[in-house]
Amino acid sequence: MALSMARSVWTYRGFVLGSVKREFQTRYQNSLLGAAWSVLNPLSMIIVYTVIFSQLMKARLPGVDNGLAYGIYLCAGILTWGFFAEIIGRSQSVFLEHANLIKKLSFPRICLPLIVVLNAGVNFAIIFALFLGFLVATQNFPGWAVLAVIPLLMIQVLFSIGLGVMLGVLNVFFRDVGQFVGIFLQFWFWFTPIVYPASILPDWVKPLLSANPMAPLIAGYQGIFVYGNWPDWSSLVPTVIIAGALCGLAMRLFRKRSGEMVDEL
Repeated sequence: MALSMARSVWTYRGFVLGSVKREFQTRYQNSLLGAAWSVLNPLSMIIVYTVIFSQLMKARLPGVDNGLAYGIYLCAGILTWGFFAEIIGRSQSVFLEHANLIKKLSFPRICLPLIVVLNAGVNFAIIFALFLGFLVATQNFPGWAVLAVIPLLMIQVLFSIGLGVMLGVLNVFFRDVGQFVGIFLQFWFWFTPIVYPASILPDWVKPLLSANPMAPLIAGYQGIFVYGNWPDWSSLVPTVIIAGALCGLAMRLFRKRSGEMVDEL
């Protein structure tokens, strides 16, 4: 099943890449600065997190003397969470948004979630490159540990696309899913140690983090960029298992309901 889907996607790779390029161009169409906004927006966010929080508000991480540590901690968590949230948020509505396209053209429907992931990936690549540039400029680059970001991102994308496709299919049949996802993501964000370190949580709350598959991923990114440490790979095993299971369930649900979706759109 997965192999046949991969072949179908490869056959329509021109459609996928063309859609990604078109969306990127459309986003900045009729703006004076054009694609420069894709740099200015994330750059301003990085400056706010690092300068405002770390310098003006004197926010500090426990046990870390670096004045920029908290800003880097925030950026490492928020940037990668934003990548995750964008994939989930857009995947849950992707089939509804492209209803006319699905009804009029014959193409592998699985291309649509892939386009979402690639678009989110382009946005993330731009902002992440700026973040790395900032770390180099401020002499806070984590060294070889930065290579660990690659497997972390692979796990995160696997988890995101599995959950996103499942929610996207369910949202076609149950429109409340789309409303619920936005609310749930807000609670999920604050239940993940992104703006606060896990060490400050009460002892009775800390075991609950083991039920949050995003917590070890975010902790892995923060450990790399704040401390220059390689992730604790054993802590990521549950997330990998959940990601694989979600992808399997999502593909099965998609394959079973893809024909019915056309009637519901």
